[in-house]
Formats: sequence, structure tokens, C-alpha cells
Amino acid sequence: MLENIIAAINDALYSYLLIIILIAGGLFFTVKTKFVQFRLLGEQIRSVMEKPDGNSVSSFQALMVSTASRVGTGNIIGVSTAICLGGYGSVFWMWLIAIIGAASAFVESTLAQIYKKRGTEGSYGGPAYYIESAFKNRPLALIFSIFLILTYGFGFNMLASYNLQSTSSGYNFYNKDISPWIIGLILAIIVGYCLIGGGKRIIKVTSWLVPIMGIAYILVALLATVINAPILPQIIKNIFTQAFDLKAIFGGFSGSCVLYGIKRGLFSNEAGVGSAPNASASAEVEHPVRQGLVQVLSVFIDTILVCSATAFLCLSSGIEPAPELSGAPYVQLALRENLGEFGPIFITIAMILFAFTTLLGNIFYVDQCINFIFRKVPTKKVILIIHILLSVVIFIGAGLSADLLWNIADITMGGMTIINIPVILILSKYAFRALKDYEIQRKQGKQPVFKAKNIDLPHKTDYWN
Repeated sequence: MLENIIAAINDALYSYLLIIILIAGGLFFTVKTKFVQFRLLGEQIRSVMEKPDGNSVSSFQALMVSTASRVGTGNIIGVSTAICLGGYGSVFWMWLIAIIGAASAFVESTLAQIYKKRGTEGSYGGPAYYIESAFKNRPLALIFSIFLILTYGFGFNMLASYNLQSTSSGYNFYNKDISPWIIGLILAIIVGYCLIGGGKRIIKVTSWLVPIMGIAYILVALLATVINAPILPQIIKNIFTQAFDLKAIFGGFSGSCVLYGIKRGLFSNEAGVGSAPNASASAEVEHPVRQGLVQVLSVFIDTILVCSATAFLCLSSGIEPAPELSGAPYVQLALRENLGEFGPIFITIAMILFAFTTLLGNIFYVDQCINFIFRKVPTKKVILIIHILLSVVIFIGAGLSADLLWNIADITMGGMTIINIPVILILSKYAFRALKDYEIQRKQGKQPVFKAKNIDLPHKTDYWN
């Protein structure tokens, strides 16, 4: 009964409210920034390369933390689930939500930089902080923080743990009653041990693991796709024709390619959700727009590169998507068809790396919100208790139902989005002014430097004065 109630809430949330909010918000930001996600591609790459002074967190490191959460198990299992349940057309809707969502990512991360706070070990911030600073509304900021903790500390981490153990289901040693719990326990212990090193260790680990795992996965997926190049035109045709099959879409919207494409696309790239700004605020940059541009690049890396790689890997295998193959089985079958027995072994290794960095990136966000709730960094004893609890959650998630975990994660993520999108819509004028200020300085041949007075910011900030 609990699963049915959660599923009903999930369907109502994504069938109406969230689709309107995400698309309308993304289109508004895209138009107002004059298609910043395409127009300033060169600036996005340049911004990633900017090096900070001393031991400050760089834009690249902040990008890797947010990408660690984005480029995770959702790029493999999430895409497979969308295709198996929603069909070929889901891929198009994932692309669309990423393209227009990239503008939302730009606005929320620019705002996180503008309103970031000064700490003993550098800057920090995120939606909770810009809600409190701009609206003087701590209760709403606390509600957002609770949603984020539920989403990343519980929903997404349980799901990542389940997705990881599910890739072992095709091996002879796998016992459906025992293996999930054993794998979940091992994963929980490893993550718990890593957390003892604190936030700086999380950033260092993800900054070198994410590029390696991302490049390796894309190369293998590209190889498998090239092997089946002759059928690519038909695959692309199917993606676009099914994406606009109105009879199929409106005949059963709750199971349509639109719904699954948007849900799994949002799960994967998180644009507008309000998660990435927590990492963006930690970067030391001379102008907030630089970090906004970096997060645009992160969305493209996630969906246009990694999600597309998974989609073409699966669809070019010749194995037709079906509900019973949803999740890891479809990816494993596709890789076995293309690369023989090496395929399933590779995807298991990739999933271990993806899940590990996803978990660490998620817990980084949770730590930021816990600091906000306590108004300071909690004592070491409190942090230890919280990290033990989060590790236990990872263990529990490995043995639960996939449908239940997907629905819980979708609902809590939806709660974050419902708060964050209206907030950044109201505050977006400051992001637009910051973008204009940045571009004027670039046209003058200057290295852009930001001052709050240049955009008539009425709110007090710790930086930019």
C-alpha cells in the first residue's frame, strides 16, 4: 500500500506541476540570457581552466563535485530504465530537459556565488543561503535543506546502492536474498571510511576519479556504437518519431516517453533542482558568472555526453528495450552483445566507480545543509553520528525495491525543485545583470571582476563588496 501511495504522489507531481515548472523556467532563463548555454561555450571552457590562489577550491574541483553527483548511476541505470519503460522517445526528452535546463543551472549557480558565505576554510553556500539572505525566510530555507538531505542522504544514496548491487545479478555467485545485503555492507563500510577524511578529501577523491571513469565509459560506449554504425540512422529516426507520437503520449501519459525522459533526465543532470549550487558556492572565482558557466558545462557533460553514450550503447546492440529488462540487465545484455564477456565485467567496474563518486558527492551536499541547519559546522561527534547514519542508509538501500526507491527519490527531488525554481525566477534579475556586467568587461578586454554595486544588489553579502 505504501508503494502505491508513493507511486500515485510521484505520478501526480511529474504529470502536471514539475513538467510545467521545469520547462517554463528553463525557457525563460534561456531567452533572458540569450541562449547562454550555446553562446558562451568558449567562456565555459575558459572558466573551468581558471586557477585559484593558494589552497582555495577551483572551478574545476567544484565542477567535479557536482559532476560526481550528476554523472553517477543515473547515467547508466536511469537511462536504461527510461528507455525500457518509456521507449526510444525518452532520449529526446532527456536531451530537451538538459538543453533548456542548462540555463537554469547557470542562474542557480551564479546566484550561489553572489550570495555565498565566508567560512574558516573558504566559501560555502547554496539555495538555503540565498533564500535566507534575499528573502529573510529561514523557515523556507530549512524546508529546502530538509528536502535536500532526504533526497541526497536517503533517496539518491539508497538508489545508488541498489543500482550498484543490481549489476551483480547476472553473475553465478549472486543470491537475490543475501548478495544485495553483503554488497551494500561492503559499500557502506568503504564510504564510511572515506568520510572520516572530511570535505577536502571528498573533493580530492572525486576530482581525479570522475574524469577517469567518465572518459573510460564514454570510450567503451562509443566503441560499441561504432561497431553498429549502420543502424544508427534508424535509431535516431525512432528517437524523434516516438518522441512526438501524440497518440501514445496522451493515451497513457504516466508511462509515456515524455514523463520518463523528463524524470530520468532531471535525476541525471539535476538542472534547477538546487543541488549543484552547494558545490558552486565553494569555488573561488573573480566573477560569479564564471561558476555559472562551469555548471552549464557540467549539464552538457552529464546528459549530452554520458547519457547519450548509454542510450546509443543500448539501442545499437540490436536488443529491443522491454520493461522486464529495465535497469542494469539491459545495459549488461547490450554490452555482452557488443563486446562479449568483457562487457558485463566492464559495466560492473564502471558502476562501482560511478556509485562511489555519486555517494561522496551526495554526502558533500548533505554536509553543507547540515551546517546551515546548525548555523555552524557541528561537533566532530555529531558529524560522526550523521555519517554513520548515512552509511547505514546506503546498506539498507541495497536490499529494497527498485520501484520504491525510484519513487522516493523522485518525490523528494521534486520537493527541492518546487522550492528552488520559483526562488531563482524571482532572483534571476541579479544573475542576468551579472551576466551583462561580465560580458561588458570581456568586450573591453578585461579579466572580469565582480562588485555587488555593479548590479544594484540590495542584499548584504560576505563577498563582492
